[in-house]
Amino acid sequence: MDGATVLLVEDEAKLLETLSDFLEINHFHIIQATDGLDAIQKFNTHQTEIDIVLLDVMLPFVDGYEVLKQIRLCSNVPVILLTAKEEEEDQIKGFSYGADDYIIKPYTLSIVKLHIEAVLKRYGYGRDFLYAGDIKIEVKAKKVYVKGTFIETTPKEFELLHILIRNQGAVLTRDYILDTIWGDYYVGDVRTIDTLVKQLRKKLGDTSYIRTVYGVGYCFEVKGNEKKN
Repeated sequence: MDGATVLLVEDEAKLLETLSDFLEINHFHIIQATDGLDAIQKFNTHQTEIDIVLLDVMLPFVDGYEVLKQIRLCSNVPVILLTAKEEEEDQIKGFSYGADDYIIKPYTLSIVKLHIEAVLKRYGYGRDFLYAGDIKIEVKAKKVYVKGTFIETTPKEFELLHILIRNQGAVLTRDYILDTIWGDYYVGDVRTIDTLVKQLRKKLGDTSYIRTVYGVGYCFEVKGNEKKN
């Protein structure tokens, strides 16, 4: 899992430093946040870089549950909750808000690492191929296949499909897609995204899976019986 970027949200300074140092020694990249509001801001700023979130539940200003809810409004990035709460209802609450895993304090650093690696593996981190229904993309080579047939895409079309597949089930706004693909300094119109989606849908045919969320943006969805790992 070398090179994965972790958003580490922890308000205890010493624990934050200890976890950060340990994970960096193990070749993870760390983005730190010290309270709930800071976590939301850091996630919004670095969303495309973050591969996994380690999120303490008891945080100043905004608690971890609310941070998780805000993350799930725009992303399916894996989230592991860190908490001293052992009650079953607290764990059910975390999972109901979209947590992928739960680590109860106190914990050993090696256990945290194993949890991170297990969740990232489940999400397919580090694989060169991503699958969604009848679509397969070869990440490094930037190639797209539909039902085994190679489909020619432009660089921007590939980036759009990659972003949508990595965030399956999440609604991505036009502004977010525009900023992610073209960068913060693009001066064009958000309707550029609509044109790009239209082009991509035409190439993907009946297996597009790209749903328009009117007034907001787009969502990539594959029906349960069509999903592939």
